[in-house]
Amino acid sequence: MTDDPSPSPLAPGSGPLPPSSQFPNHDGPRVWVLSAGDSPIGISLTRQLLAHGDHVVTGITPSNPEREDPRRVNFDAFLEELSAEEGQNGYRERLEPVELDIRMMSDCQVAIATAVAKFGKVDILFCCSSQAIIGAVEELAVSERTQALVRDQFETNYFGPVNLVKAVLPQMRKQKSGHIMALGGITGHIGTPGLGVYCAAGWALEGFCDSIAYEIAPFNIRVTILQCNIEIGILSNLVTSVPPLYPIYSRSINHAPLFRGIMNDILSRLPGISGHVETPVQSPMSGPSPASLSSTSTGNPETHHERSSVDSDLYPLSAGNIVSLYPPLSPAHLDVLTAETIHAITAIGGHENPPARHIVGAESVASVKEKLKTVSEELEDFIACSSAVDIGADENAMRVVSEETTAQASS
Repeated sequence: MTDDPSPSPLAPGSGPLPPSSQFPNHDGPRVWVLSAGDSPIGISLTRQLLAHGDHVVTGITPSNPEREDPRRVNFDAFLEELSAEEGQNGYRERLEPVELDIRMMSDCQVAIATAVAKFGKVDILFCCSSQAIIGAVEELAVSERTQALVRDQFETNYFGPVNLVKAVLPQMRKQKSGHIMALGGITGHIGTPGLGVYCAAGWALEGFCDSIAYEIAPFNIRVTILQCNIEIGILSNLVTSVPPLYPIYSRSINHAPLFRGIMNDILSRLPGISGHVETPVQSPMSGPSPASLSSTSTGNPETHHERSSVDSDLYPLSAGNIVSLYPPLSPAHLDVLTAETIHAITAIGGHENPPARHIVGAESVASVKEKLKTVSEELEDFIACSSAVDIGADENAMRVVSEETTAQASS
């Protein structure tokens, strides 16, 4: 098998592939398990893996009768694409979709068992499931419904990947090899106003990965965290916004760059999304909005008046209800959005000595550099404060101070 740096698309119109993609050298096909194979990144990555000759067990989000998931539609179209090419390359034979709710440990165990039963091993586990809850911390605490969203954020973005890691470790230890990859973002390193819970779940996952990497290194199992631009995780997955607290967190009063405003500015420019909405907004890709996702109101009779006075906040995610949607980006836009990340995944996945952390993109690197600069400046104050309370750091200095104090008292 050859390592072709620029494999051809599976079918016309399937989107351009990064021309510089390069897989690590290896002796035979690798077996990948993807946690969200029906996501834009999952589909694009699977396309490249199959073209390269690898095997893929890809997790598919279970159907939700209350909402038509555009990702399931796109994945079905992808399967049809593979079937059309079946006689030429056997792509479909090397792909095994499984329904996977990563919040359920039993589903995670079934996915790993399926990979072992069909392909004999698991070389690379790629955790890429994500969703984003948008809202200030106070806004996320106003009702049982919003607090449930907070818990679900952690169930999906933190406990889900942890479940998959725990499910795959026995197999990788048995093999004495393996590579675990977790797709995160710079939000796992940098706090973002309006994404507090999303960031918290990302930080939790990174702390888990950093810690377990030391524990499993003796078994020749590697761990890599990929930190992408914030748009990767947000614009390619489900976004849920809770009702704003007006006027407290309106732009005219609170000048913090809340992420709701940033997303509103983006969504208002996309076809099919109209600004100035009072009812839940749906993506044209997602079908009817379920009442169950849009039933929570602020209960404030002055909400509409306050919103009307702040034109810049009258956008999809500023409705007085909980709003859930998939940003309606076209497949071509998603290909461009995720191309750099896909290249990073294929270049690192299965590498003999992969990086423990890989920051994807110049923008992400610049953001992390700025964060580290701030931390370095704060460290000087931290050292000074710590030294001031470390009474045992310099016994001689303490004795001198004591003697001087005694002498002053005597005089």
